[in-house]
Amino acid sequence: MHRIAYYRVSTGDQSIESQRLALGGEFDQEFSDEGVSGGTLAANRPGFADLLSKVRTGDTVYVYAVDRLGRDALDVQATVRLLIERGVTVNVHGLGAIGRGVGELILAVLAQVADMERQRIKERTEAGRKAARAALEATGRTHRGKESLGRPVAHEPATVVQWRKENEASISEAARHFGISPATVKRYSAAVR
Repeated sequence: MHRIAYYRVSTGDQSIESQRLALGGEFDQEFSDEGVSGGTLAANRPGFADLLSKVRTGDTVYVYAVDRLGRDALDVQATVRLLIERGVTVNVHGLGAIGRGVGELILAVLAQVADMERQRIKERTEAGRKAARAALEATGRTHRGKESLGRPVAHEPATVVQWRKENEASISEAARHFGISPATVKRYSAAVR
């Protein structure tokens, strides 16, 4: 009987460390998917697929939140049901162990609530984008006073790439030097050739 942790973050800029800290405890195995969208079915994620190939009857899989398990309520329920049918206990941080019956019902409700919240966030984000575009067109500034949509550029990509070449610096060295993420340095490097 193994204690197994599963972590997922959607972008390369995010870290699984906060999930690891929240779960605490010692685990026999840890699996993760970093930079993998929640829109990808759980079984199609490399880390989760690896977990599925190694998990055995009697094991317990620990996750930080319901939405780490699937892309929507149906995927979460199917994923948990698959694990339960294999004799695996699923333990969600703050919720506890989920088993057949009442545990599955509670999970279904929570997954549906998480799905609805994702939809509401999407709707609010789109409404904000529309307001920003309309204000930008009308006044030259967004409704929040910015001169363009999106994040302001921290540093010009060509400057970062040039500095890396001149200093023979690694991606992480450039990220530290400019105070930006390694993912941003990679993106700049790919864009400026």
